[in-house]
Formats: sequence, structure tokens, C-alpha cells
Amino acid sequence: MKTIKTFGKTFPLAALLSATAFAGAEAHVSFLDKEASQESTILATLQVPHGCDGKATTEVRVKLPEGFVFAKPQPKAGWELEVIKGDYQKTYDNHGDKVKTGAVEIRWKNGNLSDDFYDTFVIQGKVSGVEAGTSLAFPVTQMCGDAVTAWDQVAKDGGDPHGMKSPAPLLKVVAGDSHGHDHDMAGMDMTGMGMTGKAGMDMTGKTGMDMTGMGAAAPAGETVKAGDLEISGGFAKAMLPGQPVGGGFFTVKNSGQTDDRLLSVTSPVSGEVQIHAMETKDNVMRMRQLKDGVAIAAGETVKLEPGNLHLMFQKVKTPFKQGDTVPVTLIFEKAGKVDLVLQVLSAQSK
Repeated sequence: MKTIKTFGKTFPLAALLSATAFAGAEAHVSFLDKEASQESTILATLQVPHGCDGKATTEVRVKLPEGFVFAKPQPKAGWELEVIKGDYQKTYDNHGDKVKTGAVEIRWKNGNLSDDFYDTFVIQGKVSGVEAGTSLAFPVTQMCGDAVTAWDQVAKDGGDPHGMKSPAPLLKVVAGDSHGHDHDMAGMDMTGMGMTGKAGMDMTGKTGMDMTGMGAAAPAGETVKAGDLEISGGFAKAMLPGQPVGGGFFTVKNSGQTDDRLLSVTSPVSGEVQIHAMETKDNVMRMRQLKDGVAIAAGETVKLEPGNLHLMFQKVKTPFKQGDTVPVTLIFEKAGKVDLVLQVLSAQSK
């Protein structure tokens, strides 16, 4: 039975929620698409339809089953992100690399999803080494401040989960197409944000171009100078079709004797551009928005690169495709506005 725990006490859910809370066909946490082909890379989209006893959802934790590997979550505006890593039970092949460890739990934290609304939480991953007909269970813990709701019941021996009050979201594995579409998706660094920690393309050797006051950005990949600042190596990574979030990277060198700060970034191709930091400690990856921007100290060089500092494009109008360009305007505290064009590279570029 699903329960709500408050201040160490546990109460049956039926005593706390009215019958109408589960009147809808999908009142529990579930997947938008409930099937996935063998050996395919997918976007597993969890739907959270309501809070806990009327309280707003503040955290969503998802445990990943064996057979769902190389997982990378989609960041969400206003939420912190944690990825818990651990050992797989088996070894999996990732384009010739033998992989034994990866994400085993995803946590979206410190958000605020009102009980009046629903939202989705997306994880990119590959279904691998799983027989057709198998259902993969993804136990979910939904936290609403001091209240906790567990969606973790799994029917035994293939039984019907529909009678359960707190079923874990299930993903049924179906026979795959040997020609699938995994090649174009696999290896993507968290929809372009670079969770693998691989360094991005370094183009700092390009010939410099002083665009100050010219009112136009340099061609994609070219170095742009603004006062004592030199911005180079700008690139983004190709995104999945329908993916609303993308990542951008570049290098800023401050050759002057005065500190500066990257305050914000805008782009006509997305609804919002945020500056994020990413770090991994004790097998836990955390990502947070830098609302105060990034300091560019005098005489120092700051890199926005996969697995570290990066731009996050929110509500992207058209997913970035390899060969395209992404215009951005960087706003510095002292150097002012600087136009930059990012090259869109392959999702698998290193």
C-alpha cells in the first residue's frame, strides 16, 4: 500500500487522500510512452500528475533498473539535479567501450511543482540486454516537503499491476528493429550538456577578430575580442528531435588587469539561456544554476566545457542540428554585450 510519511509517522494513503485523487486513468506516476524497443536509445518521460495530499512536489527520485544503461537526465529550470552512479550487474557495450558503471538513480531536487499542475521528467538511456516481453520497473519517490510518497509496487511473476495503489512506472520491452536509430542518439552528452566529462572542441588557435562596435558577430567558431576579453572555441552539440534543452560552450580569456564577470546570455533560438555549473563528488553529479554569473578574473582563462561550466538553452524552438549555428549575446559586467556564434557539432564529438 502506498503511504505518506510525515515527521517519522506513517499513515495509510486511503486515510489521507480522497477517492477522487485517483479518479483519472493515470493518477499515478507513469511513463508517457510505455514501450521501448530492444537495444534502442530512448527518452523515458515520467509524468507526475499531482503532489502529496495537496502539497507541492519538491523532489523526484527515480531508481534505474538493470538493462536501462548510459542514462542521462534532462535538466529542468528551477530544479537542482543529482545523478547517483554505481556498478551495473553486467558489462555493456557502448560503441566498442566496455562499460561497467553508470547512473543508477536520478534526483531532481529543490523544485516547486504545485498540486494544481503536472509535469514531466525526462531521462535519456539505452535499453540493452533485455528480452522482449520484459517489463522494466523504475521505482519513484515523490517528495513534497516533509511528506514522502513511494511509487514502488511491482507485480510478481508478470502479474497485473493495475490493481495496485502505488505501482512503479513500467517500461515494456518489445522486439527491436535491427536497423534502429540508436546510432544517432547514443553517446550524446546529456542533450548537449556533456555529462561524460569529455572535453569539447578547442578552437583557440583560430585567428582573432576584433568585433567591438561592429554590431555583428564573427563567423561561427571565430575568436571575438571585446576590450581585454577574448572569446573563442564557441560550439554547441546536436540535440534529439523534440528535445527542448540544449548546451553551449566557449572559452573566455581576460588579458587585462581588471576583473570582469559574465552576467547573462540571451539567444533568439531559445526562450531562456542559463549559466550552469556541474560537479561530481563521491559518485554524485550535481548541477546548479549560477544566477550571479561567472567571474572572469584578470589574467585568467575560464572554459565553459562539457562536464563543467556550460550554457543551458531552455525551451529551444528548433533542436540544434549538426552543421547549424547558434547565435548568442554574452553580457559582461564591464565589456558589455558581445555577439558570438556557436557551431553545432555532432552529438558524439569529443
